[in-house]
Amino acid sequence: MAKVAPALPIEVDSETGVWTSDALPMLYVPRHFFINNHQAIEEELGPERYAEILYKAGYKSAWHWCEKEAQLHGLQGVDVFEHYMKRLSQRGWGLFITEEMDLEGGRCKVRLEHSAFVYHYGKVNRKIEYMFTGWFAGAMDQILASTGSALRTEAEQTQSAAEDGHDVGYFITRPLAQSV
Repeated sequence: MAKVAPALPIEVDSETGVWTSDALPMLYVPRHFFINNHQAIEEELGPERYAEILYKAGYKSAWHWCEKEAQLHGLQGVDVFEHYMKRLSQRGWGLFITEEMDLEGGRCKVRLEHSAFVYHYGKVNRKIEYMFTGWFAGAMDQILASTGSALRTEAEQTQSAAEDGHDVGYFITRPLAQSV
């Protein structure tokens, strides 16, 4: 495996130490630190309740990220979503590949390879990347809203590489029933 320098732009403010990539301030932490915190909260709340909390927070964060990045780079529509998948992949969460995209219909299918969570948890026979789920709906909805569409979506993880018999994860978005 070849090693390469980060492909995303990183600037560090010499006075404050704040890291910035593109339009947003960032944090740089070891993967084990982040995932150990994630596991500790999951143990206290249970995976179902923690997933609900992370869905809402992830949705809001993805909306904000897509809005700021679209403005900075002059991106629109599917290009915003693809930029988001690229940046998520470049930041070490795993490799996110858009397999299907129907922006007007609010549907997409994203494959996740080399998940940071699967590297840490291993094969535990459950979906463990639920932290990402709200990200897809938040991104899709921000892009839809920017085009004037009232359609809103929901996202679901349908498969994880942490489950027996699977080597990759999958996420889908679909329209919310009340927005169709």
